[in-house]
Parts: sequence; C-alpha cells; structure tokens
Amino acid sequence: MKSAKDYLDAANSSVTRISAEDALKNHASNQGDGVFIDVRDSSQINDTGTIAGAHRIARGFIEFAADPATPFHHDALQKDANLFLVCGVGGQAALAGKTLQDMGYTSVTNIGGIGDWKDAGGPMES
Repeated sequence: MKSAKDYLDAANSSVTRISAEDALKNHASNQGDGVFIDVRDSSQINDTGTIAGAHRIARGFIEFAADPATPFHHDALQKDANLFLVCGVGGQAALAGKTLQDMGYTSVTNIGGIGDWKDAGGPMES
C-alpha cells in the first residue's frame, strides 16, 4: 500500500523543481511562453495573493481542467505549453505536476511555494 510520502517522492523525482528566482526570470521575460498556475484552493489565494497573471486551478480540479474532452477544460492548459506550478510550499505543485505529466503534458515545472516567490521579489496580485 502506498503512503502520501510515496506519492510525493514519485512526484518530486518526476517533476523538475526550480528556484523562485529562476521562475521569475521566465515570468519577467515577456516572451509569453510561460503559463503560471497556482494550484492552491481559492481561500488560500485570498489570504496571500498569487503570482501576477497566474491562472488559478486548484489541485483537486486539475484533471478536469487539463482534459480537453471535459466541459471544464481550461484553455491555458495546452499539452505543449511551458507550465509553472506554485502552491503553499511545493508539495501540491509537485503532485499536480505529476498528474499533468501522466496526462501527456510535456513541460511541467514546480516552482515551489508562494512564500519563496514573494521573497524573491516576484510580482503579486490579489
């Protein structure tokens, strides 16, 4: 039987994690190739804000938003998009990233927690 640690270890070994500083370079590049997604639930985002321009797709909804065959598909989720995921501290982003990889998404990156983003001077919005 698998434990939560087993799932998290598998996600962390599969989904690349970069520093907030490196993610900030992509965000600031204005090349438009990075899609930033906050996978926390809305109450957490309301408490802290999120990355400027980030899409808000909760981890518990990611499969529906990522599947073009559902009526809930989110247009920002394209199989070849460069996806950058953030959460509270990095665990939910890793797990959501692994799910996206399993669904055929080819460029998924965990940028860790929103606190790291803020500490790096990343732009925020409410």
